[in-house]
Amino acid sequence: MSAVTGGSAAALEVLATGPMTTVQDTGRFGHASLGVGRSGAADADSYALGNRLLANPGGAAALEVTFGGLRVRARGAVTVTLTGAEAPVRVNGRGAAFNEVLHLPDGAELSLGVPARGLRSYLAVRGGVAVPPVLGSRSTDVLAGLGPDVPAVGDLLPVGPAPAALPRVDHAPVAAVGGDTVDLRVVLGPRDDWFTEHALTTLFSGEYEVTSRSDRVGARLSGPVLERSREGELPSEGMVPGSLQVPPGGEPVLFLADHPVTGGYPVIAVVRSTDLPRAAQARPGTRVRFVP
Repeated sequence: MSAVTGGSAAALEVLATGPMTTVQDTGRFGHASLGVGRSGAADADSYALGNRLLANPGGAAALEVTFGGLRVRARGAVTVTLTGAEAPVRVNGRGAAFNEVLHLPDGAELSLGVPARGLRSYLAVRGGVAVPPVLGSRSTDVLAGLGPDVPAVGDLLPVGPAPAALPRVDHAPVAAVGGDTVDLRVVLGPRDDWFTEHALTTLFSGEYEVTSRSDRVGARLSGPVLERSREGELPSEGMVPGSLQVPPGGEPVLFLADHPVTGGYPVIAVVRSTDLPRAAQARPGTRVRFVP
């Protein structure tokens, strides 16, 4: 990831990445007509909390860590915080906590274990991860292949200048994210008329399970089949985060941050944007219920 090294006075050296670590911010806007999606942090709430704790600007880039395993070394003194899916965290071998402001001296190593619940953790750094932006964003879109390279062992991720504002609190007492079951509120449409009345009843009465074939693009769900009332396929139309698209097999796919901008399978419903952070924390095995 030579493209993200730079001459910043401080940096994070990547020692281990875990299953998937990417750089994310609020995403890139205004390019859907070019086939470029927004991308950005999958759990926008946890990402935003990290920046607030550090008094960063709202769009400062952070590291999104899927299922733990990240290990970094401070090159120069840096101030960080961890939010999202809580996992064991150690700084130079000593225990530390989530949702707290952590001061790492030069050479300090921070390691993240596997979360007991939830899926995605966020390592925010005061000053932001200052990799070069692409189309106005530092987010890595894994579907489109846009944005910074996925961090690899040995990379140096530059840290931007610290903002003028200072952190106001040392700790945020927030509820833990994730759980065995998650309820997601949905609005029917735009293609609910492509499905039978039984399918609509099934959507709201059935229970689905997040499968291991899920990623930042979408959560593939296993559960009751949603029957169509008509055959054929749609012309490709625009998609948004939270779209519940139903392929011919009848088991829905819930689109997340790196979803395609268009699709030809009918969307039976859309998850409300305020519930998408909870959807992003649904790890494989989590049971999902849809609420009208």
